[in-house]
Amino acid sequence: MKRSALLLCFLSLALSARAADSSTDAGLAEIQALGRINGQALACDYAEAVSRIKTVMIQHAPKSRRYGAAFEETTNKAFLDQSRKDQTTCPDGPTLSGQIDEATQRLQAAMPASVTK
Repeated sequence: MKRSALLLCFLSLALSARAADSSTDAGLAEIQALGRINGQALACDYAEAVSRIKTVMIQHAPKSRRYGAAFEETTNKAFLDQSRKDQTTCPDGPTLSGQIDEATQRLQAAMPASVTK
């Protein structure tokens, strides 16, 4: 009986840890999405978009090395990818702004304020 209770306890802890991991994995994907948009905005010289993304990251992203590194890596890759393309392939300002809005909403849904502190 005691072993069953102990097993159930460990199982519930493992499941809650797994649920927390999927929440952070979703948040990580959204941070990477913001990094891709940020790299593209940097390469296309959209300073206002870059500033908005920086504000979103400061306000909503967890302050950890893992998330910061993921953001920086995807920013750098997207910047290089966009730089290799012709400048005419840059999205227009409203399209980029819409992408920022969507990624911000997904980040806020994936990483509630209580998780990011």
